[in-house]
Amino acid sequence: MGHILAAVFPWDSEWHGRLEQRTIESEALRDNRLGDPHVRPVYVYMPPAYDDEPERRYPSVYVIQGLSGQVDMWLARKRWGGRNFPELTDELFSSSETPPCIVVFVDAWTRYGGSQYVDSPAVGRYHTYLCDDLVPWIDREYRTLAAPEHRGIHGKSSGGYGAQITPMLRPDLFGAFASHAGDALFECCFLPEFPTAARALAREYNGSPQRFWDDFWSRRPQDKPSDMTLVNVLAMAACYSPKDDGSYELPFELPSGRLREDVWARWLEWDPVRMAPRYADALRGLRGIYLDAGKGDEFSLDLGAIAMHDALAALGVESQFELFDGTHSGIIDSRYPVSLRFLAERLAP
Repeated sequence: MGHILAAVFPWDSEWHGRLEQRTIESEALRDNRLGDPHVRPVYVYMPPAYDDEPERRYPSVYVIQGLSGQVDMWLARKRWGGRNFPELTDELFSSSETPPCIVVFVDAWTRYGGSQYVDSPAVGRYHTYLCDDLVPWIDREYRTLAAPEHRGIHGKSSGGYGAQITPMLRPDLFGAFASHAGDALFECCFLPEFPTAARALAREYNGSPQRFWDDFWSRRPQDKPSDMTLVNVLAMAACYSPKDDGSYELPFELPSGRLREDVWARWLEWDPVRMAPRYADALRGLRGIYLDAGKGDEFSLDLGAIAMHDALAALGVESQFELFDGTHSGIIDSRYPVSLRFLAERLAP
């Protein structure tokens, strides 16, 4: 059995369901290029009735994180006593008519900050880990309804990206998704960062991504203004334009920053907006799609959400779509229970 995270709730908070911390040994992540752990933590929330009704089975929702996220970050409280997502999850399933679900908080952190939930020789087999290691393990260990129509996926930013593409690639596993400001429309969210990344690599690191990583890992992150731009661009390159030997190609030339059209085309193949027509049948078979973003998103992911909504509509696929007053961080956290309720309703038996 897992360890119950009683210490997650340090203040006076009545806990109705329960949250377990477990570990899973992933064959897909064993011997990955970056040397990251193949044994990963996973947090599993069980709704209030789980222990009282031992014969009952439940839908499941997999929650995946954005770039730089690791699973224990979900346990951090917000300022002034704001509840974290596990607490909001318990509140949702204990004080409303929302159909109960098992909620799985996934860890997919890497030394580059994230995996985009794809298989890459430069990063690791994180798509396989999620789909072929974690999902079957959860279905064995917990009383899930082990069918795609009762299994959903949920995320923000890079997690929202993974939530969009995973049901396209594996409609046999996932029947609904929710994306908060998920990466999409790559020319708006990634291309604007290329000039800054090209300048920094050429002028500070002699054109070497590895020199940047060695420097970055040796000191306090974000000490340099270009740090997070380089982390984002290089991590994406490792996911979208890897080479078989475990290295990866940059989408621009150095020192000029001129776009490398052939490499950029590889990135665009992974853009959810462009993937949608290729996976139209999978998208049409989903039970629910939720998209939102803040109108002031710093990475223009509000435009990505609009473009994804339009791409789905062109395929005759309905989605619940909303733009709200907010940015990429902060207020978007309050949106999580909204989309979780949406998924719970769509996945209910």
